[in-house]
Amino acid sequence: MKSHQKRKLDKIDLNILKTLQENGRISYVDLADIVGLSTTPCMERVKRLEKDGLIQGYYARIDPQAMGYGMLVFVEISLSYQSPDAFQKFNQAVATLPYVLECHLVSGDADFLIKARIADMSEYRALLGEMLLTLPGVKNSKSYIVMEEVKESLSLPINPNQPRY
Repeated sequence: MKSHQKRKLDKIDLNILKTLQENGRISYVDLADIVGLSTTPCMERVKRLEKDGLIQGYYARIDPQAMGYGMLVFVEISLSYQSPDAFQKFNQAVATLPYVLECHLVSGDADFLIKARIADMSEYRALLGEMLLTLPGVKNSKSYIVMEEVKESLSLPINPNQPRY
């Protein structure tokens, strides 16, 4: 992941980001029309936003239910000891687990918060017992099984009239 350059984004840049967040498959012609540019300058801005690391990628959002991953679970993980070495070993090991969608080092009672998608309770038992609790330095865990997904989004709030940069 690239880190973006520290430069001020103008209203057109913010409109490009907002529009691409809503529809990453929009054509350059349509995007240019929406943001008030001709196609070539619009393409150049998109390429610059990509190069600067503000646009980190494009992807297809796939329905987890349709793919057999109907259970969403969050797991708090506490390590036996907190040190840079322990965190690094844990990070390397958790990165290899296919069901883990996200893993964050957090403040509070736990050290890490993991988001995972699995098929059912038997996969949950396997995820917890055979994978997560065998990771380096894990002391204990606390799980939250999602009963209803109320909101899930990767979109950031972008208001071109109120830049945050």
